[in-house]
Amino acid sequence: MRFLGLIGVLIVLGVGYFVYERSLTESGIEGSPQEQIDTTAIRQRLLAIAQTERQYQASNGKYATLEELSRENLLPGGAEQRGYTFEIEIAGNGFTITATPTDEDKADWPTLEITDSMQVTER
Repeated sequence: MRFLGLIGVLIVLGVGYFVYERSLTESGIEGSPQEQIDTTAIRQRLLAIAQTERQYQASNGKYATLEELSRENLLPGGAEQRGYTFEIEIAGNGFTITATPTDEDKADWPTLEITDSMQVTER
C-alpha cells in the first residue's frame, strides 16, 4: 500500500515538473541569466523614456529628441545603460525609441524598441 502511495507522489511530481518546464519555454524567456536581467532593465528604461516623451509632448506640444531630453535633465543616466545605446526617432505624431547593444560581449543580444503605443518589441 505504501508503495502505491510513493508511486502516486512521484507521478504527481513528474507531471508538475513537466507543466512547469513547459510554461517556461512558452513564456519566451531565452538567453543567459545575465541577458535576461539586462534586457529586463533595458525594457524598463525604454518604458521610462517613452513615458518621459509623453509628458514632454503634453507640456511642449511636440516630442523631444534624445539631446532635448538630456538638456532638460529629463534623461537621468544618459543615453547608454548596461551596454545598450538609446536612440529616439520622431516621425509625425509619434516616436520610436531603440535600444541597441553596443557592448561587444552583447553583440548577439536583441535590439529592443518602443513606440508611442508603449509596446516594447524585440528584433
